[in-house]
Amino acid sequence: MKIIILGAGQVGGTLAEHLASEANDITVVDTDGERLRDLGDRLDIRTVQGRGSFPTVLRQAGADDADMLVAVTNSDETNMVACQVAHTLFHTPTKIARVREAAYLTRAGLFDNDAIPVDVLISPEQVVTNYIKRLIEHPGALQVIDFAEGKAQLVAVKAYYGGPLVGQQLRQLREHMPNVDTRVAAIFRRDRPIMPKGDTVIEADDEVFFIAAKVHIRAVMSEMRRLDESYKRIVIAGGGQIGERLAEAIESRYQVKIIEMNPARCRYLSDSLDSTVVLQGSASDRDLLLEENIADADIFLALTNDDEANIMSSLLAKRLGAKKVMTIINNPAYVDLIQGGDIDIAISPQLATIGTLLAHVRRGDIVSVHSLRRGAAEAIEAIAHGDAKSSKVIGRAIENIGLPPGTTIGAIIRDEEVLIAHDDTVIEAGDHVILFLVDKKHIRDVEKLFHVGLSFF
Repeated sequence: MKIIILGAGQVGGTLAEHLASEANDITVVDTDGERLRDLGDRLDIRTVQGRGSFPTVLRQAGADDADMLVAVTNSDETNMVACQVAHTLFHTPTKIARVREAAYLTRAGLFDNDAIPVDVLISPEQVVTNYIKRLIEHPGALQVIDFAEGKAQLVAVKAYYGGPLVGQQLRQLREHMPNVDTRVAAIFRRDRPIMPKGDTVIEADDEVFFIAAKVHIRAVMSEMRRLDESYKRIVIAGGGQIGERLAEAIESRYQVKIIEMNPARCRYLSDSLDSTVVLQGSASDRDLLLEENIADADIFLALTNDDEANIMSSLLAKRLGAKKVMTIINNPAYVDLIQGGDIDIAISPQLATIGTLLAHVRRGDIVSVHSLRRGAAEAIEAIAHGDAKSSKVIGRAIENIGLPPGTTIGAIIRDEEVLIAHDDTVIEAGDHVILFLVDKKHIRDVEKLFHVGLSFF
């Protein structure tokens, strides 16, 4: 596939890295020559320096015969104009744009082909807000991913001493919970993946990924660790777009406070939100945190755009007694350094956004793609199309499907029903199949599995 990526920042660069390793023809456009040189030295891609919305620059990047344009510059306006130019002058089939500003996103009809022709809109702030909201709803989870509109969920938890299943074989999970069907998709032990089998023993500190119907998630979590109590009191550091959206989404169910430095922004938040308490000040102000009884907070969320400020305020909040802290980290290099110590969960907006982008770039009826363990693994939702003659998966039991190394099928969503995958489960046409890959280099092999042969047509 020939893809033009506008923007060589964190999202554009990471997307290029993912796609270049999968034998796509990638061209990255940016105004920053140094950034482009760095990408060009590391990856097998073309680079073009210039403004991505200019027709001459798009033509130089190969827009005449490109299959897809992905506009992820830091400017909403540049991204939207680039899609318009690509549509009008080059008839580019698929146009994806990152648009941050809610004023654009809430206007019905603005992104139709008759107006601004954008096929797929990506809003990083909304993606991250939804991600954090799921973590709040599942206390103790490291990652929570929805499949098939939330019917099934993939959850990562750290196994602790005292969990009923810790020190026991996986096959005993069914004995512990005879009425709950679940499957452990993967285990990471000391940062190395282990493909789970019936005789695999769960150890303390293992990072366990399991999939189950949404209603069974807490029951399965209780097998790995003592369940955390539901959160009640939440403190948000940073009243930007993510902080505002999150407070708006959760304030009816939790006691929420926002700490924001900017007085004008505080007034706006106070007028816009219903029951959230808005405090003007610095989240790194020890006296302010003590005054607001930070020791009573169930969770402290640092959601500003400044990594260092987020890290320092989180460390201070934890030191002063906050039970759990989550921190947005924009620099992916920092994420692995800080997660798991005093900071319980580090959230990378780039990795959350990449998954949404990849779902629209993958071949072979891939519905959604989710980056796991800070990009080390992926979970994929694919639709099985065709029939037993044209498909490599339909009509076959899972044990007879030639899955690539390090790949497991975790669940199948059939109509409204969530079927946890077992060796004798047979895949039918129209099934949504949830796969877990611990080695991303086999993505293309998974895509090929779900391609429909010519005989189907």
